[in-house]
Amino acid sequence: MGFHTFDPDRADRLDDASRYRWCSSEELLSLLSPGPAEAIADLGSGTGFYTNLVAPHAGTVHAVDVQAEMHERYAEKGLPDNVRTVTAPIDGLPFEDDALDGAFTTMTYHEFSGAEAIEEIARVLAPGGRIVVVDWTRDGRGADGPPLEERHGLGHAVSAFSEGGFAVDHAVSRTETFVCRARLND
Repeated sequence: MGFHTFDPDRADRLDDASRYRWCSSEELLSLLSPGPAEAIADLGSGTGFYTNLVAPHAGTVHAVDVQAEMHERYAEKGLPDNVRTVTAPIDGLPFEDDALDGAFTTMTYHEFSGAEAIEEIARVLAPGGRIVVVDWTRDGRGADGPPLEERHGLGHAVSAFSEGGFAVDHAVSRTETFVCRARLND
């Protein structure tokens, strides 16, 4: 992982509906376009706030988090039948090659943004598979989210995924966040 992980003692904050101001359900579903038979991974799933949003639209959703405590909190809330929790770092995913149709990460890219993690995402995504990244931007004010020095700008994500064998087809910098969608080259 990168700079830090989210404090499990503050995990209740991850279920606050005000998070939709940074990434709405409509935006995420539109960018990810999960299909009813697809295998999707939520990378840095925390307590499942966005996992629950995607689950009704996918075949299987893997809630991946490096902290078992987050999965425990998620299980207490109740897991959808098609959600599987996976405790693993992003640079060491326990999936077979080409196992996933898509992946997404909301407000956690800064925690795992190294080349090893990008390579691992490329390994587990099937050719043409997509990754959607919504994260805090270094160009923001820093009032919410991690400190500015722990963030990246949109250019970092675009470069990292392009260098990792992806074609970036959507990239937008916003006031406090950025959005990057990329597809794994065939």
